[in-house]
Amino acid sequence: MTFVDTTPVPAGRVRRALRAPGVRIGGLALLVAVVACAGLFAGRGVTPEGVRAVLLGAGGDPTAEHIVLQLRLPRMLVALVAGACLGVAGLVLQSALRNPLAGPEVTGVTPGAVLGAVAATGLGLAGWESPTAVVVAACVGGFAGAGLLWLLAGRDRGDPEQTAVYGVLVSAVLAGLTAVVLLVAPGELGSVVQWLIGSTEGRVWQHWNLLWPWAAFWGAAAWLLAGPLTLLRCGDEQAAAAGLSTGRGRGAALVCAVALTAGAVSAVGALGFVGLLVPHLALAVFGADLRVTLPGAALLGAAVVCGADAAAQLLSRLLATGLDADRLTLPVGALTTCVGAGLLMVVARRRADER
Repeated sequence: MTFVDTTPVPAGRVRRALRAPGVRIGGLALLVAVVACAGLFAGRGVTPEGVRAVLLGAGGDPTAEHIVLQLRLPRMLVALVAGACLGVAGLVLQSALRNPLAGPEVTGVTPGAVLGAVAATGLGLAGWESPTAVVVAACVGGFAGAGLLWLLAGRDRGDPEQTAVYGVLVSAVLAGLTAVVLLVAPGELGSVVQWLIGSTEGRVWQHWNLLWPWAAFWGAAAWLLAGPLTLLRCGDEQAAAAGLSTGRGRGAALVCAVALTAGAVSAVGALGFVGLLVPHLALAVFGADLRVTLPGAALLGAAVVCGADAAAQLLSRLLATGLDADRLTLPVGALTTCVGAGLLMVVARRRADER
């Protein structure tokens, strides 16, 4: 006779198990898989049944196979990796600068990368269809924006408030220079608007093949800096007392953040508020141990961008049907900016009420 232990598991043990980092990482990985599937099924041109047939190898017309395997699949993968880059870059920036508002969007990194891509396009040196040249141009612009912030901050680099002010100023200047480039070369407006707003439209395997090795290298470098970043979050005095060279540690962290942001911008453009808000969510879910929180931020960023892309495709499909406009497309950057701005307002008001 077999006896089954029916003793109830203590609720505290269940809560501790759910709080385990491995469980949370696994749950996020499952969420990423769900939104990735949603991205494959949400677009136009092929019905969900047609997508299922192509993925299961059950046949289908050549047009459906081309759309799913050559357009939707690389688009989904690029969205995942770009989101992971922005999530990690934002957390690295906020930790290195000890500033909860130090996202890539407001520290000169994203505006600089956009300026580099736009300027290279206006000069005829790069284009949306030439990913390699765009990556180089975006990296140059991103490092230029971060370098300008570094020079302006001067001795105040350890002061979060002063760094935030200088970051906003640098971002405004770079955005103004981008507008000047568009005025000088107005014929390029249609090709660069995707970088200004952020879009995954037209992403193909060439973009994926360039993005994932870049993201893997710099993501691994950022994870290796988890220890120094944790010390920097505690303040320069505590970090120096622990034996960390704060200048070198912060400089290495900024290099990783700029490289990750530039890679994402060169692939999908400037996705608003992803790098600013995802780190807050990652810290709330995983805590202050960056060895766990950095991979968590990568998964959260991937889920946010890929989920937003799936939602943008679905909304585009509904709007095209309702307005009888087949070419109507909602950029994913417009969706992340609107939703992110709303969430930022909610967070700001909640903190003001807590005070």
